[in-house]
Amino acid sequence: MKNIAVILSGGMGSRFGGTLPKQFTKLAGKAVIEYTVEAFEKSLNIDEIIIVSHPSYVDLIWKFVKKNQWEKVTKVFNGGKERFDSTYSALQGLEGEDNNSNILLHDAVRPLINESIINNCIDALRNFEAVDVVIPSADTLVEVYDDGCISNIPNRAIMRRGQTPQAFKLGTLKQAYQRAINAQRFSFTCDCGVVRSMVPGVRVATVVGAESNMKVTHPIDLFIAEKLLQEANKISFNTGDNLDYIKDKNIIIFGGNSGIGLEIKKAAILLGANVEIASRSFNNVDIECVKNYLAQMEKKLGCIDYIINTAGVLIKKPIDMLTNEEVHTLININFIGAVNIAMASKQYLKKSSGMLLNFTSSSYTRGRSYYALYSSSKAAIVNFTQAIAEEWSSENIKVNCINPERTATPMRTINFGIEPAELLLDPRDVALTSLKVLGADSTGLIIDVRKDGR
Repeated sequence: MKNIAVILSGGMGSRFGGTLPKQFTKLAGKAVIEYTVEAFEKSLNIDEIIIVSHPSYVDLIWKFVKKNQWEKVTKVFNGGKERFDSTYSALQGLEGEDNNSNILLHDAVRPLINESIINNCIDALRNFEAVDVVIPSADTLVEVYDDGCISNIPNRAIMRRGQTPQAFKLGTLKQAYQRAINAQRFSFTCDCGVVRSMVPGVRVATVVGAESNMKVTHPIDLFIAEKLLQEANKISFNTGDNLDYIKDKNIIIFGGNSGIGLEIKKAAILLGANVEIASRSFNNVDIECVKNYLAQMEKKLGCIDYIINTAGVLIKKPIDMLTNEEVHTLININFIGAVNIAMASKQYLKKSSGMLLNFTSSSYTRGRSYYALYSSSKAAIVNFTQAIAEEWSSENIKVNCINPERTATPMRTINFGIEPAELLLDPRDVALTSLKVLGADSTGLIIDVRKDGR
């Protein structure tokens, strides 16, 4: 008995201002649908994956299959105008499969589906022929008349919000669809609705979903999904973690003479890496200087695997008290220097399929008085990281960003004086997390490093 996932990707709607449907919108460097399919590809209980696509995008789907080397994807079918048509297309392609096979139908735009939900659906199919994934409703639900006035307020305690996957025994789903076609009924909100209407003797069980298993429909959803994705892919160093992949790697650190950069250098050398430190003079508006330096390093090392930019400067003053020189220094080192390093790094990281690791600050989330240029430039670094991660993903270059909380560095002491040690991160902890990130497959992530490890 097989467990077959059917990814429904036939939609053409795009509310993100682009030309592609929302399932192809980029999320932290990859298309939304890539995360969706990847979840089922990695699931130990899924045997086969079928993708249903709008005919205009079948070739694009196959490109994703080849790019990601998805071995479980066996077929890509043409979808129809409505969800009903797309599911029916998949059923047509499943002719010949055992009617006892388990079929999981999932929206392509729910990229944060997890292994637990998948497994719970399959387990429920041991006792039921149809299963829906649901979560409680935090809001009161109301029924309304055509004129917009309330007709009924159901008891919220018994109401649930439906998600996907929706799971079925293949024979039951085929029977429901054939009856719907015979009755010329095609308007249903979901596949469980087809089964309940057409095969009323079948009870539809429910399993608990997750708030994170959200549907990306509006632009704000993309922002929320990215934050949830960062949390789901949270990277933090724990004692005993294996960092052996650092051995013999060639690492260039900009801003490695003090603070976090220096700690990264020391930790990487102990792990057997070859580390070169670029002085702050390279992290300025002169991109030719950065290009020349990296060319020298490639000649010396043979290749460059990782480039880390920890360089930064903080001058804590009211904005109207900064000198012109201080303004230029803040902007040049914190932002323009980072842009120059990225532009000069690309050719080397493309050769090695390496990673550029930037650094931001927890102040990027909100402008802070007395260091407006610092906090705003760190917000720019976050946006810059996400943008070039998306641009360079097809060239196998990963770009990520570390966001440490307040850290005990010389730069912080100069600006804030002596602070209680228990309130500050140890720069070595930030360094070890940074080295762990270098071994990750993800791109476009902003990795929070917090003192409490959350």
